[in-house]
Amino acid sequence: MDAGGNDKKTADSLSSAESNSPALEHVKRARDAMIEQLRDLNALRSDRVAAVFRTVDRHAFAPGVLLDEVYAATTAVKTKWDEHGAAVSSISAPQIQAFMLEQASVQPGMRVLEVGSGGVNAAMLAELVGESGSVTTMDIDPEITCRARKFLDTAGYSRVRVVCGDAEEGIPDGSPFDVVLVTVGCWDIPPAWSEQLIDGGRLVVPLRMRGITRSLSVQRTGDHLVSDSAEVCGFVKIQGEGAHQERMLLLHGDRIALSFDDDTYPSDPHQLDGVLATDRADTWSGATVGGMEAFDSLPLWLATVLPGFCLLSVDSDYVPSDGGPVMAVEGGRWFPYAHVYHGDSFAYLASRRVRPGVFEMGAHGFGPHGYAAAEALSEQIRTWHNHYRHDPAPEIAIWPQDTPDDLIHRPETGGRSSATTTAVIDKRHTRISISWPPPTA
Repeated sequence: MDAGGNDKKTADSLSSAESNSPALEHVKRARDAMIEQLRDLNALRSDRVAAVFRTVDRHAFAPGVLLDEVYAATTAVKTKWDEHGAAVSSISAPQIQAFMLEQASVQPGMRVLEVGSGGVNAAMLAELVGESGSVTTMDIDPEITCRARKFLDTAGYSRVRVVCGDAEEGIPDGSPFDVVLVTVGCWDIPPAWSEQLIDGGRLVVPLRMRGITRSLSVQRTGDHLVSDSAEVCGFVKIQGEGAHQERMLLLHGDRIALSFDDDTYPSDPHQLDGVLATDRADTWSGATVGGMEAFDSLPLWLATVLPGFCLLSVDSDYVPSDGGPVMAVEGGRWFPYAHVYHGDSFAYLASRRVRPGVFEMGAHGFGPHGYAAAEALSEQIRTWHNHYRHDPAPEIAIWPQDTPDDLIHRPETGGRSSATTTAVIDKRHTRISISWPPPTA
């Protein structure tokens, strides 16, 4: 017990006393609470996926970790760190695993490739495909695949194939697959992943678009892939050939920075030198949100319509006494979504409290065009609020890299009309289109 008298069991203590009914009861309580919360979060939507969460013992894949942490619905369990202390491998939070399994719609008898190994997700996939199906899980790190192999065997899932290698080329000798499910954050989609799918097969992948990650469930439509589901998520970044490093622009030593993940890096970044020494300009949109209300579609809208979209990062221990600016109004917050304006100014998303539990969205700007930068962002908040806040969602499509713009915008080819609002993001292998329908009345 801990100092407060709580029984803190780990997977190690449980495995050493499998017949201990109090320990097994602890697992049952933790599992039941997790599943109930996953349903409340709308991450679990089907009885089939709920059943595999009841069947697979998560603690068997996380020895030494507190059971309450292993079964926490919204918490990932980190399993490996790099030399800088950043996580490079983890067991995804049950919430993310649940909605990705729902997105994948895995059926008995299917052949599934998982990119990114940990063991527990492969075990759940094995339950979904049954004895007549097959699951291959691969990872670039031999330490991770060795760990996955050991835990899968111990948990009774020896039929899962574990492969160590770079996933950029997929697994030709195991294809075609009905489903490719990727559990690492990706900047691009290599051709092999779609080429090794059957006709009508499904790819589920956490894809970064201008720094914003969504778990996309996509299917082939002609020569491109179209998403029918997008979920907010976060993952450790893919390693190997598919790795991509965003470009950073430091504004206040290394305490405050802008990061650019795609095609929006300023042509002359030196124009932003000293920008934080200017007075902060504040503008407000009139759109309000509750303190616990999600506004997941707003960052994606801003990434679509703001040409210099980027992400703002501030050290967690930063304080204005360091000689830098005050980042938010009193009682308000700042958010990491920003854009560079006229090359010499930038603004970022912010809020202010207008009454208890209610906040107005707006922007803070810095630079000679700081007010204009902030107002441009606030204007897009108003557009989102008036037309896209509650629907309709954008269509996200993945096109071959040589696809011309006019084909992406042409409705008869599966694209959306130029009357819509569309951003086209160029990657190494693909072009990603984010298309919003004409504004609602």
